[in-house]
Amino acid sequence: MSEDPVTVDELAEKADEYLHEASLTPEEYEALKQSVAELTPIFSAENSYFVLGSYGKPEIRRLQLVKDRLNRQPGAYAFLMVDIRSEWTNTYLKFRLLADYTDVIVGVAEHAQGGFLVEQGYFTALEEYFAKTHVFKREYNTADADAVDTNVDVENPYSGMQTAIFEMLDDAGRLYRWATENDLVECTEALVSDQEYP
Repeated sequence: MSEDPVTVDELAEKADEYLHEASLTPEEYEALKQSVAELTPIFSAENSYFVLGSYGKPEIRRLQLVKDRLNRQPGAYAFLMVDIRSEWTNTYLKFRLLADYTDVIVGVAEHAQGGFLVEQGYFTALEEYFAKTHVFKREYNTADADAVDTNVDVENPYSGMQTAIFEMLDDAGRLYRWATENDLVECTEALVSDQEYP
């Protein structure tokens, strides 16, 4: 993404901005220093993909599937938030810094449960994130009830806030729909083919 390597000081400056009135503790600054090496693939990849979604057992398997498919592209680096293992005490800060330096944010939406809802709020609140966000939305109207492996209410799987976000992304041409894992692979392939890089 970037020609120049990102420095610890640049990350610390962004971190202080995101923490508003607070600032990094010495321990947080040391953790940030440690994480720069771990973040290097994001900075050096031609195309980096930050894959977000729910971390329940069946859902995380599908996130790994998307990540694997994206990583098959030459020059690509796809990762989950959990893959960046440095000791971050502030997950909000971790999310913001990862999202800042990633080329494409990929959300895999299956339901209105789990921590992924917070990130979806950032997609629309911050234009720089919305502009690079693509979401794979699971559809249940054609799904075989026996194939649904989560505790989702298939009649009402998403919240009103999510529905509005989906509509905005659909209008921008960045919403992909899937029902089966094969569909999810096709969504991933469509995303890659839709990307235009300078």
